[in-house]
Amino acid sequence: MAQTKTFHLHLVSDSTGDTIHSVARACLAQFEGAEPIEHFWNLVRTNRQLDMVVEEIRDHPGVVVFTLVDDGLRHRLMDVCGTLGVPCISVLDPIMAALAQQLGMAGHGRPGRQHAMDAAYFHRIEAMDYALAHDDGHLTGELHQADVILIGVSRTSKTPTCLYLANRGVKAANVPFVPGLPLPDDLHKVSRPLIVGLTKDPERLIQLRRNRMQMLNQAQTTDYVDPEQVRSEVAEARRYFAKHRWPVLDVTRRAIEETAAEILSLLARRGRSAGIPGA
Repeated sequence: MAQTKTFHLHLVSDSTGDTIHSVARACLAQFEGAEPIEHFWNLVRTNRQLDMVVEEIRDHPGVVVFTLVDDGLRHRLMDVCGTLGVPCISVLDPIMAALAQQLGMAGHGRPGRQHAMDAAYFHRIEAMDYALAHDDGHLTGELHQADVILIGVSRTSKTPTCLYLANRGVKAANVPFVPGLPLPDDLHKVSRPLIVGLTKDPERLIQLRRNRMQMLNQAQTTDYVDPEQVRSEVAEARRYFAKHRWPVLDVTRRAIEETAAEILSLLARRGRSAGIPGA
């Protein structure tokens, strides 16, 4: 068994810090047994704020990852790290340099610009409101407004996937597939939304459902967790998806982000085949 290795990791941002958090998580996932002691600093936009960051780095030397667009703050942080002999990585520099070269123009250098309350921001809020209002088969009369409709049996991660897509500005609704109950007529009348079937390995479904019922202190002797019934339920759903020629994603070994990425890819391919500009 690999021994856990701890180290200090300083994440420094002049905005919310979402970018460096995501990058750090993605990189750390590749190092089994690495356990960072995180020192997180966001909204660092003045020398006084940077003073506290520098003091912490001196007290606990370790890898420094930053997203600072102010040249003065950037150079000061890099100089301090150089003096201390600790790695100092700017996440945005390679991308910014490549874009500047390709576009023949310099970036604005304004912190938090990606979080500006522009049209895209309000579009994401609208998509989030839509996902919450159209969860679990609610308001099916408005399914035609969706970009994506997810269909699946219980515990196939329909709701969190819809919310993740909404954060990307995609209007996503979900409808549960329940054996013996017909899906809403409104679902079969839509033409604009992409309909995607979600499925999962029956054994994994049974485990998730049992855990759910245990949390709710409910009896576990129902068809909901009966192995034969669950296998039949999954098979019935698959047949239904195939009958309507809906794309199907097996989410058994997929993270929510991976499922959403595949759906976004399906949307893009659908847009290209329909000749939608920019799709």
